[in-house]
Amino acid sequence: MTNANADPVELAKFGDLAHRWWDPDGEFRPLHQINPLRLDWIDRLAALAGKSVVDIGCGGGILAESMARRGAQVLGIDLSTKPLRVAQLHALEAEVAGVQYREQSAEALAAEQPCRFDVVTCLEMLEHVPEPASVVQACATLAKPGGWVFFSTIHRNPKAFLMAIVGAEHVLKLLPKGTHEYQRFIKPSELVRWCRDAGLETREFKGLEYNPLTRRYSLSQDTSVNYLVACRRPA
Repeated sequence: MTNANADPVELAKFGDLAHRWWDPDGEFRPLHQINPLRLDWIDRLAALAGKSVVDIGCGGGILAESMARRGAQVLGIDLSTKPLRVAQLHALEAEVAGVQYREQSAEALAAEQPCRFDVVTCLEMLEHVPEPASVVQACATLAKPGGWVFFSTIHRNPKAFLMAIVGAEHVLKLLPKGTHEYQRFIKPSELVRWCRDAGLETREFKGLEYNPLTRRYSLSQDTSVNYLVACRRPA
């Protein structure tokens, strides 16, 4: 594990909050709120029912479990032990079939099971690893020819700093302070280049916006802060 593309500080940060993962009013409330939006978007493009899916950086399993509920066979992987235990326990208690979890890196799984999955998801994870381009390459390797690969992350610009760090962490307190580091944010042009270098074709961009008045999230065409990218591996 010592050579894995992971930051021990980041793993510990999320591990310490693992017991709060499934509290819809806790520190991970934003993940619970945006999950239906992300899930519907992925399902619209990739038609999850009956598909083999791997969720990279699955954390406590919010997305992985919801994709399994849509009829996918899901493997969630993460390098943070405590969130994985929480994910396993929650799936057991909720009696969700079709989801399994493993403590493994994207790169290790890609070496073990190339071209294995119909759908690869890697959401809210790239901005937490030392070498995000390496994860993008691993995701591309894991996808079958013709398979879908989905990413979401945060733009690196002054607006994103104000909204995602100052606003979300300090003013609105939507996230714990220190959740994100500005220098790790990723410009869409950088992510597109990594995808192209990995042999992926970019198919769709979406922005994710938060309205502090209604306290609701929505998908939009504004990718200036939070954004999602759908890619395909050529058939």
